[in-house]
Amino acid sequence: MPDGRYLARSGDTEGPQRVLVVETVGAPPPARRRRRGKEAGPAAEPAPLPLTRATAVRAHEPFESAEEAGRWLDQALAADERLEALLAEGIELLNLALHAQAAAAADPRTAETGAERAVVVRVGFGSGEQVAAGRFTEARRIDTGGSQRSRRRQREEELRPQERIAAVLGGRDRVDACETLLLRARADLDAGRRREAALQLRVALEAMLVELAGALADPGHEEDMATLESRRAEVGEAANIALRGDLDDERERGVRELIEIAERVLRRRRVLRG
Repeated sequence: MPDGRYLARSGDTEGPQRVLVVETVGAPPPARRRRRGKEAGPAAEPAPLPLTRATAVRAHEPFESAEEAGRWLDQALAADERLEALLAEGIELLNLALHAQAAAAADPRTAETGAERAVVVRVGFGSGEQVAAGRFTEARRIDTGGSQRSRRRQREEELRPQERIAAVLGGRDRVDACETLLLRARADLDAGRRREAALQLRVALEAMLVELAGALADPGHEEDMATLESRRAEVGEAANIALRGDLDDERERGVRELIEIAERVLRRRRVLRG
């Protein structure tokens, strides 16, 4: 997304202020446009890629002194749950901006991201002038290979994605429509877009009930598919509510639970198919 400083508020114009600072660093000069290809030797190295530095600033919670800020940083680093919450808050703000960019540019290829994809993650504090430029008075580098990353890595290893990629590219397998639709529903739900998640879940569920009917001779698969079928009307009702406005917390819990069941169906199929 374009470099700059973006003010964000939660809820309404009177909500807590956050600032997202985006800066491209290490970018090579823009290449001159050529109508013909430029000759490259067999040993030519690719040009270095630029990096984007994104800084999420919690402007609504200023510190009274550097000592207070230092204590806050120590406490944040000492508690895994607190640290994960801070990382999630920063990623949420960045993904909100990426989603807005995709809509503003009408570009469906703009992808959201996660902390595990970052080259470096830091948590720290600084003056207003420093953080507005993506700088800190004091900061600590964070290892994103913690418990959440480990769980994700374990799940990925369990699903053996490399084998699936090879099978899809080799024409021995295919990606079902319900898989793609469910991924979109999960991305919307995790980003707080409850309406979009409910709408995506409706079409994902309809596709799954057709595409995966009888896909496995497994009691767990049959039970989960029966649960999804029995709650089909609930999904449709949540989607109809989403067409008119936001979901309440109870509806969101239902959408979340059904997405998790559908994801379990897909995981089981991938594991049992081998």
